[in-house]
Amino acid sequence: MSAGADAGEERLGRVLLTRVIEPGDEAGGRWLRELGVAEVVRRLRDGGRRPPGVSGERWAGLVARAARAEPERDLREARNAGVRFVCPGDIEWPGPLDDLGDGRPTGLWVRGAPSLRTWALGSVAVVGARACTEYGTHVAATLAAGLAERGWVVVSGGAYGIDGAAHRGALAAGGATVAVLACGVDRPYPRGHTALIDRIAEQGLVVGELPPGDHPTPSRFILRNRVIAALTRGTVVVEAACRSGSLATARAAERLGRFTMGVPGPVTSSLSAGAHELLRGGATLVTDAADVVELVGDMGELAPPRRGPVLPRDLLDPAARAVLAALPGDRPAGAGEIARGAPTTLDQAIARLYELRALGYVERHGDGWKLTRQALISARGGPAPC
Repeated sequence: MSAGADAGEERLGRVLLTRVIEPGDEAGGRWLRELGVAEVVRRLRDGGRRPPGVSGERWAGLVARAARAEPERDLREARNAGVRFVCPGDIEWPGPLDDLGDGRPTGLWVRGAPSLRTWALGSVAVVGARACTEYGTHVAATLAAGLAERGWVVVSGGAYGIDGAAHRGALAAGGATVAVLACGVDRPYPRGHTALIDRIAEQGLVVGELPPGDHPTPSRFILRNRVIAALTRGTVVVEAACRSGSLATARAAERLGRFTMGVPGPVTSSLSAGAHELLRGGATLVTDAADVVELVGDMGELAPPRRGPVLPRDLLDPAARAVLAALPGDRPAGAGEIARGAPTTLDQAIARLYELRALGYVERHGDGWKLTRQALISARGGPAPC
């Protein structure tokens, strides 16, 4: 048999196995590594000798699943839905998924035109709570848009809440986004996100381990998160309660040696408690796309320094600022008192006071000097004196 035929048989076998072996099943992954795809499929098809470490009851269940599997039909239905099957050994297979070891996907069903391998090289996961706040929605969308504008691919799970906000933010910026689903990619879930997932498939990629038509279960959502973590350079948790599934994505990213990041929220919000715990455990605090890119990007991609607003008085000569600071805020003061408070000579203080008067910061008040109303406002960050 030719190498091409062997590859075709292995692909068909892997398609069958997506119907038989659950995502993340490390025992199944070990069988594939030790016995090979063809041998595992042969044993499942004829009910032959079960691999070591699997009970008779479980093996019987897997054999029953294999008997019902129709890989040729799955591939045909996938093609009709614009879906392709990508497996280890393909040019499009993302190498980072191999870091999952025996828990790596048997293969991936992919909907959308771009190359999954290429996009995974420059991707960041943005995840969080389904029941999020307006704050979380705003931060996720803004963060994702900023990443997309910088050329990064935003990966999330297509769910309600933070996931949906992240996808929409990337799409709104005209950027790239990938939705990793816990069901067949031809049957979007949640149903309320059908239009969003269809749009992601047109502008980006929709990816899943499960074959066409398969449905999600609670365990499949958790196992899906390891794929999000492995595909990407790092994971950002925007908003998460202590039991949020998005924390499983962050923990998987940490185990895989990926960057783990968290966005702080109000300390009074239970929906930020999980993100805060993540930060206490060593995740990096980020607040915007620049912070994220500084961590996951190439050397030299630094976030801008964080500074407060520049007040008009910050632009004054240091000696003039010292004289201005020596004026009391609630009463006039004589030039001698101001000179002592600066501290400087009387002549220097008087010269600076006249300079400050010309700029609108002080005014004469009898024999003394007093701050103008505009100077008091500008000291609090308001408009500068005219």
